[in-house]
Amino acid sequence: MWRCLLLLVSLLMSFCGGVCFVCPEICRCSQKSITCNSATESLKSRTHSRLVLNYISARTISTHSFDSLKGVKRIEIAQSISVETIETEAFNNLLNVSEISIQNTRSLVHIHKRAFNHLPKLRYLSISNTGISVFPDLTSIFSLESDFILYICDNLNLRSVPPNAFIGMTSEFTTMNLFNNGLQEIESHAFNGTKIDKLVLKNNKDLRVIHEDAFKEAFGPTMLDVSSTALETLPSRGLESVLMLVARSAFALKRLPPLKGLKSLREAQLTYPSHCCVLLSWYSDREGSVITALGNGSSYCGDISPANPSDVASDDSLTLDGPFASDIAGSTSAEDTFGSMDFYYPELDLCQRRPALQCSPESDAFNPCEDIAGFGFLRVAIWFINVLAIAGNLTVLLVLFTSRCKLTVPKFLMCHLAFADLCIGVYLLMIATVDLRTRGHYSQHAIEWQTGAGCGIAGFLSVFGGELSIYTLSTITIERWHTITHALRLERRLGLRHAFSIMVVGWVVCLGMALLPLMGVSSYNKVSMCLPMDIETPLSQAYVILLLMFNVGAFLVICGCYVCIYTAVRNPEFPGRAADARIAKRMAVLIFTDFLCMAPISFFAISAAFKVPLITVTNSKILLVLFYPINSCANPFLYAIFTRAFRKDAYILLSSMGCCKSKANLYRMKMYCSENINRSKSSSGSNANSKAPRAVVWMSRFPHLTPRPQIQRV
Repeated sequence: MWRCLLLLVSLLMSFCGGVCFVCPEICRCSQKSITCNSATESLKSRTHSRLVLNYISARTISTHSFDSLKGVKRIEIAQSISVETIETEAFNNLLNVSEISIQNTRSLVHIHKRAFNHLPKLRYLSISNTGISVFPDLTSIFSLESDFILYICDNLNLRSVPPNAFIGMTSEFTTMNLFNNGLQEIESHAFNGTKIDKLVLKNNKDLRVIHEDAFKEAFGPTMLDVSSTALETLPSRGLESVLMLVARSAFALKRLPPLKGLKSLREAQLTYPSHCCVLLSWYSDREGSVITALGNGSSYCGDISPANPSDVASDDSLTLDGPFASDIAGSTSAEDTFGSMDFYYPELDLCQRRPALQCSPESDAFNPCEDIAGFGFLRVAIWFINVLAIAGNLTVLLVLFTSRCKLTVPKFLMCHLAFADLCIGVYLLMIATVDLRTRGHYSQHAIEWQTGAGCGIAGFLSVFGGELSIYTLSTITIERWHTITHALRLERRLGLRHAFSIMVVGWVVCLGMALLPLMGVSSYNKVSMCLPMDIETPLSQAYVILLLMFNVGAFLVICGCYVCIYTAVRNPEFPGRAADARIAKRMAVLIFTDFLCMAPISFFAISAAFKVPLITVTNSKILLVLFYPINSCANPFLYAIFTRAFRKDAYILLSSMGCCKSKANLYRMKMYCSENINRSKSSSGSNANSKAPRAVVWMSRFPHLTPRPQIQRV
C-alpha cells in the first residue's frame, strides 16, 4: 500500500516538474511576484550564470524583478500562460547579462517603457511568440557590445515599427530579425540612429509599407530580406549600403526602387526573372560608363589581381608604367620613409575590379530579357496588321449592321466572323501599344503588365477571338457545303433560327475556353504576349492541347468541305461550269490563308505542349505577329469586302450620305431586275425542278465564289 502511494507521489512530482514553475535558488518567488536581485543572489554561495524561468505563475514581472545581478549572464523566460505584463525597469542594471530570451508567452501583452534598462553587455535579445501589440521599448538598453543580435518574431499582434524604435539600443552594428510578425507598416525614421548589418523582415505577410524615410539617419542595412511580404515597393532612399537584397515570394513587389539607390548591390535573390534583367542591364551600363570615364587610365593598371588587394600595396607586385613612372622610381620609397607600413585605400583604387552582380532567378525561355516585340521589323509589322484587321472588320460590321436588305444566314454569320476577327485586332493593338510605351525598358514594367488586368484582357480577347473566328469559319463553310448539296430541297436549307442556335453554342464554348486561364487553368501571364503557354500542371497541359486540337480539327473540317464544294461545282450538271478555274482559285486562296494561319503555329505549339519545344519564345513572336492574325486580316476581304453583295450594301450606305449615288442606283436596278427574274422563274410551276433555281441559289448566296451572272435585259 505504502509503495503504491510513494509511486503515485513520485509520478505527480515528476509530472509537476515538467509543467510547473520551479523557483530558481537565487530568487524569491510567490504566487504573484518574482524577485531576483543582488540581495537574493548573495544569499547563495554558489553562483548561477544561467537563470531559467519556465511556466511562471505570476501575472506580472514587476519593477526591479531582475536587478543588479552580478553572476547571471543569461536569463530565459518561456512556456508561461500567466505572465501578462513586464513593468518598467523589470530588467534593470544587469551589468553582466549578455542574453535575454522571452519566448512562448502568448499571454504577454504589455511591455512597459524602459523595461530593459542599462544592460551594457547585452548581445542577444529575443522576444518571440508573445501577444504584444505595441513594439517594445528598446531605447534604454545602451549596450556597448558589437554585433548585437535582436530577435522579435512570431508576434502576430504586432502591427508596426514606430519612429526611433531602436535609437539608444546600441551604438554598434546590429542584426535585426523581425520576421514572421503581424507587421503592416514600418514608419518614418523607424531605424533612426542605428547601424544595421542585417535586417530580416521575411514572412510578415501583411507588411505593405516601408516608409520612404524609414532608414533616414541610419547606417545600413548591408543585407535586407523582405521575402514573403506584401510590399508593393521599396523605399527609394536609405538602401545605398545594401549589398544583398532578398525578396523571394514577394509577389506584390512588381517594381524595383530607383536603381541609383542600390549602388552597392552585389547579390539579389528576387521573385521575378524580369527584375534580374533590369538589374543586370543597369549594372552593365553603369560599369560601361565607368570604364568610358576612365578612358585610357586602365592601361596603367597592369596585371594587378583584383582578388588580393594586399598585392596592390606590396612593392614587388606593383609594376610602374606611365608618364610619372620615372619620378616615382626616383623618389624615396614608402618603406624607407615610414618603415614597413603599407597603405591601401580601396575606394581610391580605380584599377580594382568590383565583383560582378549576381541575380536570381535568371531569365528563362518564357521570359527573355527583351521587349515584347523582340525584333524591330515586328514592331512595325504589328501596327500595320492590327490597323488592317481593325479597319477591315469594323467596315464589315458597319456595312452589315446598316444594310436595309433582309438579314440572311451568310450575313448573320459574317457579323460573328467580323466581330471575332475584330477581337484579334484589338488584342494586337493592346500588345503594340504596350510595346511602344515600354520600348527599351520593358523589363521594368514586365511584371506589372503580365500580372495586371491588361494582360488578362488581352489574352482573353486573343483566345476568344481566335476560337470564335475558327468556329464561325467552320460554320460558314459547312453551311455553304450544305446549301450546295441540298440546293433543290429548299426545306433543308439552314435558317436563321438554326444559325442562331449554332452560334450560341459557339459563343458558350469559346467563352469557356477563354475564361479557363483566368480561373487558374493555364495562365495568360506566363509570357509577355499574354497567351496561355503555361503547361506546368497536367490540367494546364491538357487545356492547351485541347485548344490546339480544336483548331486543327476545325481546319480539317474546312478543307474537307471545300473539297466537297469543288467536287460539286465540277459536276457536269452544275451550271456555270466554264468558271470552274476561277472558283478553284478562290477556294485555293481561302484554304491557303487558313493553312498559313494554322499550320505553323499549330505545329510548333503542339510540340511545345508536349514539352518538346522546337522554337524559342523570341522566335515564336514572328509566328504570332505575322501568321496568327492572317485570317483576321484576310477574312473581311475574302468573305465580305471583295463580294458583289457587300459592295452593293456599301454603295447604298454611301448614297445615304450623299456619295456614289450613281453606283448605288445601278446596284438597285440590278437588284430589281434580279428579283423580277427570280419571281418569274419561280412562277413557272412546270419547271420547278429544273436546274435554273439551283444556279440562282448558288450565285445569290455565294457571289464571291461564282462568275458574274449575265443579267437579262427586260
